[in-house]
Amino acid sequence: MIKLPPAQFTLACCALVLETCVFSTVAAPAAGPARPNVLVFLTDDQGSVDAGCYGANDLVTPGVDALAAHGVRFTQFYSAAPVCSPSRAGLLTGRYPWIAGMPNNAPAPPSEADDALDTLTGGGLPASEITLADMFRAAGYSTAHIGKWHLGSGAGHKPLDHGFDYSFGFMGGCIDNYTHFYYWGGDNRHDLWENNQRVRLPGQYFPDLMIQKAEAFITSHRDRPFFMYFAINLPHYPYQGDPKWIKYYEDHHLPYPRDIYAAFVTTLDEREQQLMKFLDDAGLRTNTIVIYQSDNGHSAEEHAHYGGGSAGPYRGAKFSLFEGGIRLPAIISWPGHLPEGEVRSQVAHGCDWMPTLAELCDVALPKAALNGRSLVPVIRSGEASSPHDFLQWELGDQWSVRQGDWKLLHDPYDPTATNKIDLVDQHWFLSNVADDPGERTNQAAAHPEIVARLKKLKPAGGK
Repeated sequence: MIKLPPAQFTLACCALVLETCVFSTVAAPAAGPARPNVLVFLTDDQGSVDAGCYGANDLVTPGVDALAAHGVRFTQFYSAAPVCSPSRAGLLTGRYPWIAGMPNNAPAPPSEADDALDTLTGGGLPASEITLADMFRAAGYSTAHIGKWHLGSGAGHKPLDHGFDYSFGFMGGCIDNYTHFYYWGGDNRHDLWENNQRVRLPGQYFPDLMIQKAEAFITSHRDRPFFMYFAINLPHYPYQGDPKWIKYYEDHHLPYPRDIYAAFVTTLDEREQQLMKFLDDAGLRTNTIVIYQSDNGHSAEEHAHYGGGSAGPYRGAKFSLFEGGIRLPAIISWPGHLPEGEVRSQVAHGCDWMPTLAELCDVALPKAALNGRSLVPVIRSGEASSPHDFLQWELGDQWSVRQGDWKLLHDPYDPTATNKIDLVDQHWFLSNVADDPGERTNQAAAHPEIVARLKKLKPAGGK
């Protein structure tokens, strides 16, 4: 093992009303040179603790560790869902995924026959949803999507239909990083797009293409503030790390499949460093807010070699509403404007970025019922309270609610479980996350009054 130094949801409707907030539309102030740029760096299937600053002592992650050293790192940050599309919808809209019309993963990308017939409609993020890109463009920002989309590829669902001036990346859930073909199942489908049109760049490594396109966009749009959604597909399978990092972890005898996952994480970290260096060299870093977050927990799927990532002390992984599926790395950094090298343990959520960024950038929030809350007081002070009384999650038959330290799960799933989950009345699991962050002990039978209270806070679609 490599030793590295640490761097350091009748009642349901009432509950929803309590946890939403309607903002009125106001005239957006004119964009000015002092308004900061925004870069949202979203990783894909990165485990709960998979960075040095989160405790991993077998991963080389100087880039994200430096970001934490120059920013605020969250230790109780939750994604909007334990799987890709709903999590992304929550981040981009500030609304719970089932409210934003994206409760499940988006469909597979279109084939070329679909292109020719122009008949594909499919599912995706509804056109009525207002995204971060819509919000920033209304405020005079240039907007870009680089990387993974996975929020629909039919008419009205692509990135340019959702507020982005420019888009480069793929529409589905995953691609081969060299051929740029959809990587999961079914027939071969090429899946590389620029400005909603299919493009072909065979043999070119996708993470490097992302960096090239990001740098080109920033260079040509630096005359006014930009918002960039940099949704890198690493470390999502297929594990195709840079050969030098594959060899590095082989030489350090990391066990399989941790070794090939680790190589992909460090490949990710190196690209993050490249983008930060570009901002530094361009003189833009101190006027750019950078957010770093994983979309959901690590994958234990067959395509991911049944693992490699780590949830550390937490139970579960991707697809699970146990902590390991939704409690993730999250950092915000804006040197000279926000605290640096600090840690926040307050409960926070992926839907919070929209109101947080609106406040930091002094732009108008959309007229929409948001589930997110501004984290600015928390970011500025470790003494501030979490802006949430409770949080909700839903995926299929699973749903969960956390209020204070208590968390109730309905029909929980754990893809890493080797034994049957201990449930009360065949459905319920209650944990005290403060006392039992690993959610090993079901306290539903011992605290029926807490179960009854939390049931009243279930998501709108919860059973």
